Amino acid sequence: MNKKTIIELCMSPDLGGLELYMVRAAKFLKDEFDVISILNEDSKLEPYYEGDDRYIKIKKSGNIFMYGAAKKLAKIIDSENVQIIHLHWTKDIPFVVLAKLLCSSKPKIVQTRNMTMTRFKDDFYHRFLYKNIDLMLPVTYQVKEQLEKFIPSDIRPSVEVLYMGSDKPEMLDENEVRELKKQLQFSEKSFNIGMVGRINEAKGQHLLIKAVDILVKKGLEVNAYFVGHAMEESYLNMLQEDVKERGLQNNIHFLGFMKNPHHFYQICDAVVLASKRETFGLVLIEAMQVGTTVIGSNSGGVVEIIDDERTGLLFENQNFESLACAIEKLIQNPSLNTAIAKAGQGKCEEKFSNEKQFLQLAEIFKSEL
Repeated sequence: MNKKTIIELCMSPDLGGLELYMVRAAKFLKDEFDVISILNEDSKLEPYYEGDDRYIKIKKSGNIFMYGAAKKLAKIIDSENVQIIHLHWTKDIPFVVLAKLLCSSKPKIVQTRNMTMTRFKDDFYHRFLYKNIDLMLPVTYQVKEQLEKFIPSDIRPSVEVLYMGSDKPEMLDENEVRELKKQLQFSEKSFNIGMVGRINEAKGQHLLIKAVDILVKKGLEVNAYFVGHAMEESYLNMLQEDVKERGLQNNIHFLGFMKNPHHFYQICDAVVLASKRETFGLVLIEAMQVGTTVIGSNSGGVVEIIDDERTGLLFENQNFESLACAIEKLIQNPSLNTAIAKAGQGKCEEKFSNEKQFLQLAEIFKSEL
């Protein structure tokens, strides 16, 4: 029996959880499907592909439908007899729909929906787009409810929740943990907090800095380590100036981008996600999986991951004082930190493993959609 041919597509120029999820999906699915990844010509994802991975780069043009790029994609669809296009970035919908209309194969379009939806989609433009999508895979039940609320039923694609998962990590031994802590200048006396994600205002790095300031003024030994590349240099500069003004140069550390943060999570006492609006929160899953306690804001998909004071701690969204209280609770109660970390790891293994989620995705693709 011939394998179905699937396109995994993401034209985003960024490098984050959404983009890397596409790479992981392509790698997992290639055993059962003929998988071709479509990348932006300026994509940062190319280094994540290996010699036996198939990918094609397409130049992204300026207009919303990217007619030239859509024509190239349509040719690929027909020449490779593509049956399913799986897209990950909402901005790619017009381009993919146009390619489907331009080709003769008429593949099914499936979107993993990582973003929230906040307004009704009943105008001509959105009706045109959504009636050409076959299946939407929201990453949380909250997003599923939004899709069912804001997309009219007569044009709404099928909707099925599919959580994101995390790869089984390589665990460090005690010597490796000590060596990495030394390399990154982690203080053995301090409570060390990690934060992983793009450096931009929406991710909330400024909230953690303010929370650390509160805790340091209380006489607590706290360090925060930020991992991620700067999306906005002006925001990074503002953060660094704020650190200087508060006298926190010895407590706040910017480590830059890490290709594989799983080792970093293992040397943290806790990992914080402070995004203003986080649809899911893959960072939390990755940290929980290695047995590190997580703290997240009480909004979006985070509340589907963290059971407060059982598998993590929640703080009031955008409230740095509430965040400081959550961190202090862990500092003052190490046994609570240990218990939460263990329970979080158990929940992650049960509900959020990549293997389980991608097996479900494969079953969806094997069906007739």
